[in-house]
Amino acid sequence: MEKKAYLFVHFKGTESAPDEEQIYFAVSKDGLEWENVNGGRPVLRSDMGEKGLRDPHIMRLEEGGFVLIATDLSIYGRRGMKNVWKDAQECGSKDIAVWRSEDLLDWTAQKMVRAAADNAGCTWAPEAVYDPEKSAYMVFWASKTADDGFKKQRIWRAYTTDFETMSAPEVYIEREYSVIDTTIAYEDGVYYRFTKNEDSKKVFLETAASLSGDFKECVSFSLRDERGYEGPSLCPVGDGYMLYMDNFATHEGYKTFYTDLLGSADFKPREGFKTPDVFRHGTVIPITDDEYERLMDMGK
Repeated sequence: MEKKAYLFVHFKGTESAPDEEQIYFAVSKDGLEWENVNGGRPVLRSDMGEKGLRDPHIMRLEEGGFVLIATDLSIYGRRGMKNVWKDAQECGSKDIAVWRSEDLLDWTAQKMVRAAADNAGCTWAPEAVYDPEKSAYMVFWASKTADDGFKKQRIWRAYTTDFETMSAPEVYIEREYSVIDTTIAYEDGVYYRFTKNEDSKKVFLETAASLSGDFKECVSFSLRDERGYEGPSLCPVGDGYMLYMDNFATHEGYKTFYTDLLGSADFKPREGFKTPDVFRHGTVIPITDDEYERLMDMGK
C-alpha cells in the first residue's frame, strides 16, 4: 500500500475557546503545506470527561484500520482558576479518549479508557506503539502522582490488545527531572524515542533495540540543545524523516526539521511549513492517495 500523502491530527490555538481543544485533521502532499479537512471544523469532539481534547495520537493498526487516542483535558474549562496548570496536573483525568475507524471517515463512538494509576493527577499526551515482543500495543503517557506529592512527571505505560482494557500501569521513563511528550519510531531494528525534558524545555533522543531495552541517550542529536519545543512527531517523508515539534514558547505552532538518515540523528530546519491555523501537539502519519482524496471530500 503505497503512501504518497500525509495526515496531521492535532488540536489548535491558545485555549481561548472550547472548540480549540478538539480534534482537527489536515492533509498534505509533501508534508509541508497543509490544508484543513472538514472545512476547518473539528472532526471529533468530546462529550465525555472534561469535554476537551488535546495531544491526539493516531496510528495504523497491525490488524488494519486506525485508532486515535487523546488527552482528556480542558484548559479552557479551567479559565478563572488561580493555578490552572497545577490543577490540571494534580486533579486531572485518569482516562484517555479513544476512537477507532476503518477508513478515517467513520469513527466509533468515543470511549473513555482508564489508563493511569488511581492516585494519578493527570494522563497527558498518550501515544501507542506495537510491541512484537508482547504481541500487544504499548500505550504510554505522562502522569504526576500523589506518591511523591505530585513532584514530577514520569512517563508511564500499559499494554492493550483492544484499546478498551489496559494492563496495570507501570513507570516507563523516570529521570531526576519531569519528562513528558514521548513519541517512538522504529527503523531497521532500532527504536528511536524522543522525550521532552519539562524542566529544561528541551527534547532529547534515546535509542534501543527493544521497547523494554536499555535506552541510551543519543548525544549526536542535533536538536538536543534547542529550547522551547514539545509534542514531537516523526514521520517518513520523501527519502528521509521529518521531525515536527511544537514551538510552544513562541506560540507559533509547529516547526519542521529533516534528516536523510534517521540513524545520524542530524536534523536540519526545513523551510516551507505552512498551515491555515496554529497547529498544536498532534501526530503526522503517511496515508494513501485514496485516503487523501476521501479526507479532502469530508464535510463537502
